[in-house]
Amino acid sequence: MKKWLALLAAAGCALSLAAHAADAPAKAPTAQQQKMTTCNAEAKTKALKGDERKAFMKECLSAKKAPAAPAAAATQQEKMKTCNADAKTKALKGDARKAFMKECLGGKAA
Repeated sequence: MKKWLALLAAAGCALSLAAHAADAPAKAPTAQQQKMTTCNAEAKTKALKGDERKAFMKECLSAKKAPAAPAAAATQQEKMKTCNADAKTKALKGDARKAFMKECLGGKAA
């Protein structure tokens, strides 16, 4: 009887873990989460700390437009820093990074 209960408990745990694991990859980041990621990357490239960072993040997250929009008027060096930070945040490597950087630096819409 104890073996049966132990087996039943183990099966229940395994099914619970499998169900949880199946749900995790299906979730895509929300628009707000994506905005947070972009604003964090931009704040990092600008090396903002403390109150300056708080103020920047507040403004960036409350902006109606995407934070990357002002990058079109930015210098090439600032654009490169922002694109590099975004690529790093997204953990892009190889051809995916190369394609992302080309698109980001070219200012083409996705």
